Amino acid sequence: MPVPGPGYAITARVEVPASASAAGDLTMAVGRVGGVVTAFDVVEAHTATLVVDISCNALNEAHAGEITAALEALPGVRVRKVSDRTFLVHLGGKLTVESKVSLRNRDDLSRAYTPGVARICQAIAANPADARRLTIKRNTVAVVTDGSAVLGLGNLGAAAAMPVMEGKAALFKRFAGVDAWPVCLDTQDTEEIIRTVQILAPAYGGINLEDIAAPRCFEIEARLREMLDIPVFHDDQHGTAVVVLGALRNALRVVGKKLADCKVVVCGVGAAGSAIIRLLASEHLADGDRPGGVLAVDIAGIVHPARTGMDDNLVSIAHMTNPEGVTGTLADALVAPTSSSASPRPTSSAPPSCRRWRRTRSSSRWPTRTRRSTRPSPPRTPPSSRPAARTTRTRSTTCSRSPACSAACSTRRPATSPTRCCWPRPPRSRTWCRSPTRRSSCPACSTRPSRPPSRRRCGTRA
Repeated sequence: MPVPGPGYAITARVEVPASASAAGDLTMAVGRVGGVVTAFDVVEAHTATLVVDISCNALNEAHAGEITAALEALPGVRVRKVSDRTFLVHLGGKLTVESKVSLRNRDDLSRAYTPGVARICQAIAANPADARRLTIKRNTVAVVTDGSAVLGLGNLGAAAAMPVMEGKAALFKRFAGVDAWPVCLDTQDTEEIIRTVQILAPAYGGINLEDIAAPRCFEIEARLREMLDIPVFHDDQHGTAVVVLGALRNALRVVGKKLADCKVVVCGVGAAGSAIIRLLASEHLADGDRPGGVLAVDIAGIVHPARTGMDDNLVSIAHMTNPEGVTGTLADALVAPTSSSASPRPTSSAPPSCRRWRRTRSSSRWPTRTRRSTRPSPPRTPPSSRPAARTTRTRSTTCSRSPACSAACSTRRPATSPTRCCWPRPPRSRTWCRSPTRRSSCPACSTRPSRPPSRRRCGTRA
């Protein structure tokens, strides 16, 4: 069953009659429809009513509506307002510009701006390489998109791609300390995108292409790399490929295999899948770090040189993979692979095909959890070979036991001492009633100690 996550979090402001069970009624109503309460805040408290903000996670927008309806169904409850916490995060955008220098007086203004800034401009004009030292260029990245492949949502356009680009810029700042800024282009013409990025490049130290659909993204990236003297990085290609290669190496280390002995199937030959294949076949990898074979599978089946109707990217992939010329569908490719990578959507793999691969290659599938230790447990000594326990003289006791206890005593204790309890401590101890948990009753006498177990006897002393 899916677990509600923070991606669909809501906060409902609710007016409820004041009572001892008000908080419990609200949280139980959310729980009955599968919501997860994450916060409960009292906003107003009156004699007859309470106003509270109850925050919870939902599965989707429809589930959020069910949670709201469940709250409204309670007697005397009125939902004043429901806020989507994800939308609240994006109100006004997620980025801002802050000055690194203080502007406290006229002297600060004269140095940061005119007339002092004119001297910096003249220095850069005399030596353009100083732009990296005297401006933000060296630590600034442009996150460029045309909105043609936003996440897994498709062609949404430049304006709809802006929240994703803002989020990527926030990641640059938080995890790398790099200042990034969204550049959303309202065009999907390859030549216009290349020319626009080219004339914007002097202000940036790097270009990060994002969410540009294939196959245009390949040409855009390749031509910009040739034109510009700064790094050009397509996240959907290179970022995914690096992560997949790292995950593949870790998975093979867990199962004790080498990449050179493996056959890899890549399902999906778009921007991410093509980059994964190129990285696996890269000449910069050592021979032992390259897979023994790679099969690429797209919507039309296995990619091979004899297939017709392929674009330039698929033709290039066909020459890099499948040297045996295997044909067929994903099920044929998964006959004997060692690893499988689905890109960009794991659900593109047909369930029967995946089940078949898991049955035939279960020992080498990628693990979904950490590997547990398999240390062998010490061998147990058979009962017949165990040394006899030492017997010691103990005080004689009488046991006010039930018939069940009598039977246990007769089987566990020697016949010469039938009055002793069936739950003694180990040798050299008195016949106290002691439980493994130190608080439950004797397994045979069913007597529960009222004092600490170390001082409680089973029965009475003779």
